[in-house]
Amino acid sequence: MKNKYKVFFVSAEVAPFASNSELGEVAGALPKLLKDMGHEMRMMMPNYRAVNERKYILRDVIRLKDMSIQMDGQVLKANGKSAFLPDSKVQIYFLDYKPYFDRSSLFSDGSQNKGYADNAERAIFFCRGCLETLKLLHWQPDIIHCNDWQTSLIPYFLKTVLRDDPFFKNTRVLLSFHDSSQQGVFSADIIRKAGLAENHLALGSPGEFMGKFNFLKAGIATADLTTTVSETYAEEILTEKDIAQGLEKFLREKRPKIVGVLNGIDYIFWNPETDAHLAAPYSAANLSGKLANKQALLKHYGLEANHRQPVVGVINSTREEKGIGLIVEAFDKIIASGVKLIIIGGGDEKYQSLLTKLAKKHPRNAAVSFRRDEAQAHLLLAGADMVLMPSKVEPCGLYQMIAMAYGTIPIVRAVGGLAETVSDYNPSTERGVGFVFNKFTVAEMMQALNRSVKLYDDGKKWQHVMKNTMKQIFSLQSSAEKYTKLYQKIGSLSRK
Repeated sequence: MKNKYKVFFVSAEVAPFASNSELGEVAGALPKLLKDMGHEMRMMMPNYRAVNERKYILRDVIRLKDMSIQMDGQVLKANGKSAFLPDSKVQIYFLDYKPYFDRSSLFSDGSQNKGYADNAERAIFFCRGCLETLKLLHWQPDIIHCNDWQTSLIPYFLKTVLRDDPFFKNTRVLLSFHDSSQQGVFSADIIRKAGLAENHLALGSPGEFMGKFNFLKAGIATADLTTTVSETYAEEILTEKDIAQGLEKFLREKRPKIVGVLNGIDYIFWNPETDAHLAAPYSAANLSGKLANKQALLKHYGLEANHRQPVVGVINSTREEKGIGLIVEAFDKIIASGVKLIIIGGGDEKYQSLLTKLAKKHPRNAAVSFRRDEAQAHLLLAGADMVLMPSKVEPCGLYQMIAMAYGTIPIVRAVGGLAETVSDYNPSTERGVGFVFNKFTVAEMMQALNRSVKLYDDGKKWQHVMKNTMKQIFSLQSSAEKYTKLYQKIGSLSRK
């Protein structure tokens, strides 16, 4: 059995080029670690408008000039460019086709957070472009590592219309999905645009879903192995209808080939001792810089500095799944608990409007910002005393891990990866690294928040918890090692 593989890592978003989710963060870091472990890594993503070609030195690839991609009975012409992941030798290709990817945002038109009307076509085009790129480069990967519904037609194409193509005879597919609520479900006519016959929508076929075509279902059904982003979430999707979104029975049938692999973070990038975005560096051994970051954070948002008053940060998408509805409902109570509240993120415009109005009610103690700003994200995670994540659904979550690396105490609901990574503080034993609640209610969330505020008043005990959190390690290195074992597992499979 081989130990090193040629891996083609495919993702619709990759940090730092263009990203607005945890997928992008992981996709920008995991391939580097896999490369360091000896795998031959290449990547591909769309060339969005957000990609800074000059900064990242994108170059034209002669072999990928004017490549032909079939789409809805037509042959469209696209180009391929390439660069390297920053601080690595991992080559990444960019599929360049302006009509699909030259837009103001990645997946949504910004109105009510609705996806672009042609997102299905964009995904089909990207999947076909990835496979065509491999052929034009004459590079045959052992494994294609796909991510989320936007790339799920790659395994589907390989097991159906391309099953007899000798070029892909020895290629296996691992599909990772990060959120089962994002499935890519589209009307039946999408199979025609994908160049598929009507029988691909027959009852019981891999992609059929209540008379529509489901990209993620098709991918899971045809990939050699599927992973999701925590072991807890891998179990939740089998039984929780609100989480599986109609796929629970199908996922139970596929359980033998679904594996939970906990995401992790890059501790070189997320390090309060070396983070260039911070006002002052600090560490578990010397926490003095933490206060300087708190002061800088409050100054940035025009809030009065008061080190005796804890700052609660919220950094997440303003979507219902992330518990933003609980925060809106409890906003006045949160402020009344004696904290300052700073929220940064983006997503549902309805919640953004409500949060803006609520923050204006409390100008001395609350601030919100919905503009993505990498520097402010770092400063919030370092300058806040607590980070609040009351998620209704949370497959993994990265911000609670990053917060702990920065000595910022997480307040979380026990769901998915949050339950797997944050242990509840016990005042009797003084063990635990956060404050955990179970029921998705304002009452339970406030109880956890009030416990944290009470402990904050005891400076000595609070510093003890801070140091405990900073000792927690959730490294992507561990994830890379698990993926290597999974590569070995599917690398030994015969093509069916």
